[in-house]
Amino acid sequence: MRIISISADGIKNAAEKGVFDWLGEQDADFICIQDLQCSEHDLQDKIFFPEEYNAYFFDDAGGKANGVAIYSRQMPKAIMTGLGFADFDMEGRYIQADYENLSVACLLAPRVGPDNASQQARKNEFFELLSAHLQKVRNKRREFIICGNWNIVHSAADVQDSQRNSTASGFLAEERQWMDELLESGYVDAFREVSSDQDEFTWWPDGERGTNGWRTDFHLISQGLKYAVDYGAIYKIKPFSSHAPVIMDYDIEL
Repeated sequence: MRIISISADGIKNAAEKGVFDWLGEQDADFICIQDLQCSEHDLQDKIFFPEEYNAYFFDDAGGKANGVAIYSRQMPKAIMTGLGFADFDMEGRYIQADYENLSVACLLAPRVGPDNASQQARKNEFFELLSAHLQKVRNKRREFIICGNWNIVHSAADVQDSQRNSTASGFLAEERQWMDELLESGYVDAFREVSSDQDEFTWWPDGERGTNGWRTDFHLISQGLKYAVDYGAIYKIKPFSSHAPVIMDYDIEL
């Protein structure tokens, strides 16, 4: 089973740069897109609704920011939108497709502007709530694959210039500790199961690839899927946004 995720910087902008043409060649079972920056109703072109996929969207309440989408070849048993977080669910940050024994989710975590303490506090609140949610769902009799733009990295190996970014949101010590604790509690960074390379980045905040790279886009999977990871790659040949697509193959059948 192949799952591709990408943070689009606006799904219309990514489409203009050819992302759907590229995706059409990848034979993915799921496509998870974050940061749509528009509502589903704004998507009138058929390119946004490939015939071979079932398309599901969760918009920001204003329809102009955030937004997530899942494209699935096989129709899910249920679609869940939001996480039950009152202050965040109207921002279009989470959508989940449920199958018999597996859930595939698409996540967009909050991003913080430079030196914005109030935004950082709100982001920390989101991750505290998310941690509690992820621990709760561990008790369910199903496996989880959560794809997305997490807006944090796990370690210094995931940031090209760790010294420069030592005080930047996404690389703060408390954020990396949060990820440490999550990975120790029964979740797995799927890409790191197949690659230990230290130059694999997915986001370039300065807009220039090759400098100041971050790996903020990844698939978090439940422990039971640890040995189902077959392949992982970050596609860097053609840019569709400031983020690169993450391609993961799993030995899983729905």
